[in-house]
Amino acid sequence: MFVENTFPSDPRVRNESEVLLSAGSEVVVVALRGRDEAPAERVGGVQVYRLPRLVLFKKTPRPNPNPLQKVWLKLKAFIGYLGEYVYFTSGCFVMSVYVAFKHGFDVIHAHNPPDTIFLVAAPYKLLGKKFVFDHHDLCPELYQSRYRARQDIFARGLGLAEKCSLKMADITIATNESYKLTHSRRGGVKPEDSFIVRNGPNPQRMKIQPPSERLLRMNKTILCYIGSLNPQDGVDYLLRSLHHLAYILGRRDYYCVIMGSGDSLEGLRLLAAELKLNDFVELTGYVPEEHLLANLSAADICVDPDPSSPLNDVSTWIKIMEYMAYAKPIVSFDLKETRFSAQDAALYVEPNNEAKFAEAIAKLMDQPDLRKRMGQYGRTRVERELQWDVVGKNLIAAYQRLFARPLPSAACAQAVRP
Repeated sequence: MFVENTFPSDPRVRNESEVLLSAGSEVVVVALRGRDEAPAERVGGVQVYRLPRLVLFKKTPRPNPNPLQKVWLKLKAFIGYLGEYVYFTSGCFVMSVYVAFKHGFDVIHAHNPPDTIFLVAAPYKLLGKKFVFDHHDLCPELYQSRYRARQDIFARGLGLAEKCSLKMADITIATNESYKLTHSRRGGVKPEDSFIVRNGPNPQRMKIQPPSERLLRMNKTILCYIGSLNPQDGVDYLLRSLHHLAYILGRRDYYCVIMGSGDSLEGLRLLAAELKLNDFVELTGYVPEEHLLANLSAADICVDPDPSSPLNDVSTWIKIMEYMAYAKPIVSFDLKETRFSAQDAALYVEPNNEAKFAEAIAKLMDQPDLRKRMGQYGRTRVERELQWDVVGKNLIAAYQRLFARPLPSAACAQAVRP
């Protein structure tokens, strides 16, 4: 497996590697090296090799950029991402040669982005190896959403790389029905060769941990956000909604814990101070899992401020299922795949309407019985349909299709309970 992220902190890659390991496969993951991580080690039976991280330029959009700044940002982003993708793809090829001689392998399983790992897989396809394209993000839409760009030359280039990945793949993995349709429309992938493996909480995340005593002692309504803090993730929408909640609706009996890191973290801290939210909002950055789960357990309401965009309209976020696993009611903008996942566990707001988002939070603050019903519905839905023990079965089905043979029945049963 190749992933341009850290491992085992990437939950989807960790869950998938554990399923395949439990099914009797040997799994090698090539990932980026995080702070204080070893270049090579075994993690729960998975052999991990880590490449040093390369970051070229700061690529975060400025607030309200002028036309010249937009052009310069796109140019920097193009050069930066191109350099980083060339570096990562080259590193993956070098590591593939090393792994081929040291371990041997049958499958290259690429987690995007980037969509350039097909270049690594190409020579091995000639040797009879299989290629799996695991589609985490629609890269053309990710670019358009992050930079509010149109269908320009950069988007078309990303679309070409995506198409090559889809065309070369023996099977494709989609996170939802919208992505599976994309595989057919853009890459001509047959429906029987595309498998939906949804993001779902693993057994550890299904166990509700004791709540944070610090948050409980505040005696306020606790709001919680878990996720990335990048331009496309909408946390700036959340902050403006919280300003509306405090200063327009007059509700100051809340405290919001925003957990996660990303390119926008420092900018969001500045925005929170500008909006006079420092008494109401805490942007923690990265926090250890035990603290994250304790804060989540203490929450009364969870929020998903992903705005409507070409990417967000058709994407599924694991944070939704994790909120539901902890029986928390959700406030979200009304996006197609979010509504499919959460159903009656969320209140849905007109997309990108910050005032309505604040009003929905206030509504839940005043109705504890509604919060409880929504939370119970979400927990039940995850237990029955969306937890990893359920959705991970499709990964086994995908690999059975890949090799046109069933895995041993005992391994299949064990594979979904790593």
